Amino acid sequence: MPTHIIPNGILTMKHFFLLLASLLVTTIIFAQTGSIRGTVTVKGKPLEFGTAALKNTQFGTTTDEKGVFEIKNVKYGSYQLVISAIGYRTITKAVTISEAKFFQELTLQTDELENSLAEVVVTGTMKEVSKLDSPVPVEIYTPVFFKRNPVPNLFESLQNINGIRPQLNCNVCNTGDIHINGLEGPYTMIMIDGMPIVSGLSTVYGLSGIPSALIERVEVVKGPASTLYGSEAVGGLINVITKKPSSAPLVSADVMGTSWAEFNADLGLKYKLGEKIQSLFGLNYFNFQRPTDKNGDGFTDITLQNRISLFNKFSIDRKDNRVFTLGGRYVYEDRWGGQTQWTPKYRGSNEIYAESINTKRWEVIGAYQLPMKEKITFQFSANGHLQDSYYGTTPYQAQQYIGFGQFTWDKKLKERHDLLVGTALRYTFYDDNTPATDADGKNAPSKVLLPGLFVQDEITLTTNHKLLLGARYDYNSIHGSIFTPRLNYKWTSTDKKNVLRASVGNGYRVANVFTEDHAALTGARKVEFTEELKPERSWNGNLNYVRKFFLGNGGYVGLDATAFYTFFNNRIIPDYLTDPNKIIYSNLSGNAVSRGLSLNIDVSLANGLKFMTGATAMDVFQREDDGSGTLVKQTQLLTEKFTGVWSVSYTFPQIGLSVDYTGNLYGPMKLPVLGPLDPRPEYSPWWSLQNIQLGKKFNNGLEIYGGVKNLLNFTPTPDAIARAFDPFDKQVTFDATGQVVPTPNNPYALTFDPSYVYAPNQGIRFFAGIRYNLFK
Repeated sequence: MPTHIIPNGILTMKHFFLLLASLLVTTIIFAQTGSIRGTVTVKGKPLEFGTAALKNTQFGTTTDEKGVFEIKNVKYGSYQLVISAIGYRTITKAVTISEAKFFQELTLQTDELENSLAEVVVTGTMKEVSKLDSPVPVEIYTPVFFKRNPVPNLFESLQNINGIRPQLNCNVCNTGDIHINGLEGPYTMIMIDGMPIVSGLSTVYGLSGIPSALIERVEVVKGPASTLYGSEAVGGLINVITKKPSSAPLVSADVMGTSWAEFNADLGLKYKLGEKIQSLFGLNYFNFQRPTDKNGDGFTDITLQNRISLFNKFSIDRKDNRVFTLGGRYVYEDRWGGQTQWTPKYRGSNEIYAESINTKRWEVIGAYQLPMKEKITFQFSANGHLQDSYYGTTPYQAQQYIGFGQFTWDKKLKERHDLLVGTALRYTFYDDNTPATDADGKNAPSKVLLPGLFVQDEITLTTNHKLLLGARYDYNSIHGSIFTPRLNYKWTSTDKKNVLRASVGNGYRVANVFTEDHAALTGARKVEFTEELKPERSWNGNLNYVRKFFLGNGGYVGLDATAFYTFFNNRIIPDYLTDPNKIIYSNLSGNAVSRGLSLNIDVSLANGLKFMTGATAMDVFQREDDGSGTLVKQTQLLTEKFTGVWSVSYTFPQIGLSVDYTGNLYGPMKLPVLGPLDPRPEYSPWWSLQNIQLGKKFNNGLEIYGGVKNLLNFTPTPDAIARAFDPFDKQVTFDATGQVVPTPNNPYALTFDPSYVYAPNQGIRFFAGIRYNLFK
C-alpha cells in the first residue's frame, strides 16, 4: 500500500510529522506575505472593472461594482501600485508590505480622461445604464477625445471615429453630412440631449455651431434605432449630451486660430438664478473671411463663413431629485463659396458664380419628470430653420418648423423586467420655392403629423444573459402605418472581460430630397422625379464582441469588433450617371445592401502611452433591375470600401507636455463622373488626413496648444470642379434633347458640376490655441 494513504483512517507518526512540516512551511510563507485592499472612485462614484496591479509583477485584479479591489498573498517588499482603466487617468502609488504593514487599506481617486467602461449611457435604451450593462453597443467620446484634434465644429470633429465619415457634398459651399458605415447623412439622426434637433432642412447645415465648451460627451449607436427614435435613425444616431450646470466649470474658454486666418472661440459660463435654478451659457463664434485659391481653379478652396451660436441650459432643483431641464440655442450663419472675385452685389446674378447661404435657426429642448411616484417624464423640443440661399442663379428659400413631444414611463417589474413605455408626437411644417411644395402651380407646404407608440422590455434572464425586446408603431399622415420591431441580446462573462451583443431590427425613413441632398440645389443639374417616392424600409443585423485584457504592469488592451448587415427596400438613390444634366430620383427597383466588419483597439500602457485605432471594411451596393428582370449589382457612389482611424497620445510627466498624433485613411470611392468622355478618374485615390498637436497644462487651469493639420498636405485633384471657368455653361452646346455636344472648346462634353468631391480642398496649416477653465 502506498505510504501516503492512511490505512483505516489511523494517523501514523510519519504522517504526523509530514503534516506538521507542511503547516510550518505554509505558516512561514504566509507570514511573509500581506494584502492590499482599496477603493477607487471617480468624482465620488466607484470605478467599476478597473485594473489594480503591482508593476513588474503578476499580481493584479479588477475593481468590483463598488470600486473595491484586493490583492492577496503579496510578498513583503516595496511596489508601485498602478490603477488604470481605459478612459481614466492612471494612478501610480508607492506601497510597502512588511511585518509592520501586513495589510494596506487605500482610498484612491482618479480623474476622468475620456470614454470609459463604466460610463453611463442613455442612447441605446433611452434610459441611464452603464456602458457595460447596455444590451445595445454604444460608443462614448468625451471632449478629451475631440481635443486631440481641435476643430471649429461637430461635423469635422467626427472624422476620427471609426466607421463615421464627414462627407463633403459640394466643392463650392462645403456643406456635408455624416456617413455611418457607408450610409449617407439622411440615414443618421443627430440629437441634442436625446431630442431630435438636427434633421430635415438642417441635416446639411445644422451640425455647425454646437459650442464644444458645453459638450459632456457624444454617444454613437451604429445601426437602426427607429424602434425608439423613429424616422431618420436608420443608419445610426449621434447623441450630443450637454454638460449639467452642476458639474460644469464656472468659466471656460477655448480660442483657436490657424495660419489660414480661421478664428474660432468657444466660451462657457455657469451662473445661478436664485437658489434652485442653475444655468449654463455657451457661445461659439467662427470667422473666416479670406478668399483662398491654392489649387488655381478660380474658386475658393473653402467657404467664407461668419457664424455665431448661443446656447443656454437651465436645471431646476426639485424635490426627490426629479428632472426639470430647459435649454435653447440660436444659430446665425452667413457663408459663401465660389469664384474668388465674387462680392454680395453679384448674389443671384449670372456674371460671377457663387453659392451664398444665409441661415437662421432656433431650438428649444427640455425634460420634465412628473411629480408622482412612478417615473414618468415628458420630453419636448421645437425648432425653426430659415434659409435664404442662391446657388448661382438658382434661389432656394425655405423654412421648416418641427415640434416634438413624448412621454416615457420607466418601470421595473420585479427583478427581471425593466420596462420602458412611451408615446410620441411629431409635427413637421416645411415650405420652399422648389417643386417639392408645388401642386399644380400653387404653393402647397408639407405638413406631416407623426404620432407613435413604443415599448421596450429589458429582460434579465440570468446574471450573464440579457434580452431586450422592443417595438414601435407610427402613423404617418401621408404614408400611413409603420411598424418597427427590434431584438437585442447580451452575454457577459462572469469576470466581465467578455461581452457579446447581437441585434436585429427594422428601420424606416421618409425622404425629403430638397432638404437632404445639396446636389439637388446646385443649379448645375435638373432634378427629375420618375415617381412618387415611397418610405424606405430596412432590416439590420449586428454582432458585437468586446474583450478586455488587463496587463500585469497596470496596462490595458480593449478590443471591440462588429459585423453588420443592412438590407433596404424602396431605397432612394440619386442617379447621376444616366443623364449628366440631371439628378434622377426614384425608389430602387431592387434592393440595396450595406455590410461590413469593424474593429476598434484601445491600448493604455502603464507608462502613460495610449493608442486608439480602428478600421472598417465594408461593401455598400445596390441591385437594380436592368429592365429585363435581372438584378445588376452596382457600387454605391461616394462610399469607400475601407476606412481607418488612429490616435496616439503621450504625456511627459516631468514637464507636463502632451503629444497627440491623429489621422485617418480612406480607400477609393466611386465618383459621379459626367459621362463616358469625362477625363477625370472614376475612382478617388487612397487618401489620408494626419495631424499632430502639442499641449501644455498649468496648475491654474490654463492650457496652451498648437500643431499642424493635414501633415501630408493632401488635396484632391485641381480639376474636381468640372468647367470651373464656365460656371453658367455659356460656352456649352446642347442638342435638341438637352444632351451636351462635344465641341473644340469642350471636347469632353462636360458641363459645370461641383459634385465630384471626396476630400477637403484645404491643405497643410498651422494652428494654435489657448484654453482656460475656472472651477469654484
